[in-house]
Amino acid sequence: MTEKTQPGPRELFGDVAPAPAAYSEDVLFGQAWKSPELSPRDRSLVTVAGLIAGGGSEQLTFHLPLAKQNGVTEAELIETITHMAFYAGWPKAMSALTVARELFRSA
Repeated sequence: MTEKTQPGPRELFGDVAPAPAAYSEDVLFGQAWKSPELSPRDRSLVTVAGLIAGGGSEQLTFHLPLAKQNGVTEAELIETITHMAFYAGWPKAMSALTVARELFRSA
């Protein structure tokens, strides 16, 4: 099975917002995500939970597949979304489930 490579921030936004694209790629994904204090798997779980809590379901289209690449199972992601419903709110969790359902069905 060939793994899909998602476009990076520079490819997605560099033409309209070069500075935020560079910060995202260099600082966020280049430094923060590579810090050894958390594994990529743990970072993915924290990121997914944070996006749910903040209502960032649009960003989940990138981070749910990344979490799977980092070793988080679909069952663990669904359980994370379910758990977050009680802390972040039911509507935010339902929005996240909508994104997850579409991504998991298309995989």
